[in-house]
Formats: sequence, C-alpha cells, structure tokens
Amino acid sequence: MIGSRTNLGEALKHLVLILGALVVILPFYVMISYSLKSPGEIERNEGGFIGAQAPMVDERCVKLSEPDKKAIAAAKPKHAGKSDREIKDILLEKVRADCTMSPVVFNYSKAFSEAPLLLYLLNGVIVTLSIFFIQVLVALPCAYALAKLKFWGRGVVFGLVLFCLLIPVHAIALPLYIMLAKLGLTNTYAALIVPWTISVFGIFLMRQFFLTVPDDLIDAARMDGMTEFSIVWRVMLPTAIPALLAFAIFSVVAHWNDYFWPRVVITGNRDLFTPPLGLREFKGDADGSFYGPMMATATVIVTPLIIAFLLAQRRFIEGITLTGMK
Repeated sequence: MIGSRTNLGEALKHLVLILGALVVILPFYVMISYSLKSPGEIERNEGGFIGAQAPMVDERCVKLSEPDKKAIAAAKPKHAGKSDREIKDILLEKVRADCTMSPVVFNYSKAFSEAPLLLYLLNGVIVTLSIFFIQVLVALPCAYALAKLKFWGRGVVFGLVLFCLLIPVHAIALPLYIMLAKLGLTNTYAALIVPWTISVFGIFLMRQFFLTVPDDLIDAARMDGMTEFSIVWRVMLPTAIPALLAFAIFSVVAHWNDYFWPRVVITGNRDLFTPPLGLREFKGDADGSFYGPMMATATVIVTPLIIAFLLAQRRFIEGITLTGMK
C-alpha cells in the first residue's frame, strides 16, 4: 500500500514536471517552426513544424530588381522583334526565378540582410561581457567583506543589499536616464553598461557562497602574509568558480535579452542596437510584420545562450545548490 502511494506520488511529480517542461518548450517550438515556414503558412497556421518547404518568391526582391527602361533597352538586341512589354515580362520572369528560394533560406537570409545582425550580436557581446566583468570586480570584494570581515554596521550594509534587491529596474529608469542625458552619455556604450556595473544580486550570491568557505583557509593565507585583496583574488576567486558561473548565466541572460533599457538610451544611433532591438527591424507598418525572418533572428539570438548554458550546466547547478550551504 505504501509502495503504491509512493509510485503514485512519483508519477504525479513527473507529470507536473513534464507539463512544466512543455510550457517552457512551447515558445521555442513556435519560434523555430516559424523560422522555417513561409509567410503564407505562418498566416494560415498550417504546414506542421517545418512547413512544406515549397519554393517561394521574395516579392521585395522582385520589386527591388524590377527591370527599368535602361534594362529593357539593353536587352533589346537579344530579343529583336519583341515589344518593350514582352521584353519586360521576360526580364521580370528571370528576376522572379532569381528571387525564388525555400522558406528557410528566405527567413535566415533576410535575418542577416534586412538588418546588420552580426553587428547587433557583436554589440550584445561587448555590452554583456563588459557588464559581467565589472560586476565581478565590484561584487567579489564586497561579498568577501560582508562574509568574512568583522566591522561596525556590517548587518546594516547587508540589509541595504537585500533592500536593493526589492527595487525594480523600471522604478529608477527615469533618474538614471536624466543623469546620463546631463552627462551626454546617451547613445553610447557607457549608457548601456555603466548603470548595471553594481549587481546587488551578485553581491548577495557571492556572499552566501563565501560563507561556506572555512575561516581556517583565510587565516592560513593571512599567516602567509597575504593582504585582504590578495585573499579575494588568489584564494576566494578560485573557490568561487561554480558560483561565478551561476551568476554569469543570470547576468548575461538578463542583459543579452534586455529590451527596455537599450530602447530608452539608444535612440539615434542604429549602430549601437543590441540583439533585442534588432528585432524591431522586422516590425512592418503597412506591409505587415516579417514574422519568418523575425523568428529566424530570435533563433540566432537565443542560440548562443542555450549553447553557453549547456556547456556550463554542471557548474551552474553546483553554484546554485552549494550557495548558502554551511
């Protein structure tokens, strides 16, 4: 009887986990599926996961390459005896043939041709890595001081760290923007990086991890004549690699996917767009949105994060499970 109850509980637990996994996976399924299908299949919601992959004509390509009077005049010697209208139809038919491709090629080629996606990806790498590097430079000494140094007001300072965790980004966005505007830093890399160089979450996470480091290790380093800063970078840093990788996942994902803040501070310089801002290039007006290329762009943007997580998965789980354990 007890065994059957246990099996039932395990079955329910796995059922809940499977349902949760399906909810998480569904947006990725739709994103990848739309990046493979033609516009017509997307609008009609048909074609299964990858669609029929029937050759399609890129109408924008046809419009851009439509033969003009010069092209018709140049083609007259090859088509003697035919009217301009007939020559134009022949040239137009050739243009349509050149602009015919499979939906997957259409979507992913448009993702890179309609917008400088590689530049946006480079901007995302520069911004996210710069933010994370400076956050580590600030968080490690602060976390070490809160975890291992005894000084007056340490509890109050840690309480302020916890209080800052409760402040949403949107609440301080306007003061930050006014400050950056007065300093003339809008539409620069500094506007994207400087406001997020101090991570209270990083300080909290690393402080909780440093509490698990034995005090004897630190005392031994002091007896060897190491300064407190040397202890931070030569003793504490190597032990904190799992926690740092966990923090790196949180930090990089948050700032790589951030749309709100870059949309606020990057208004006049398209060359500084981050990957999420690049998705705006495919939002149409009268012609409608380019959902296929948009989803292809989203797939390209998300893929580096998924690869990074899979490579650091074991360390990430270690960092989360070990942080705060004594």
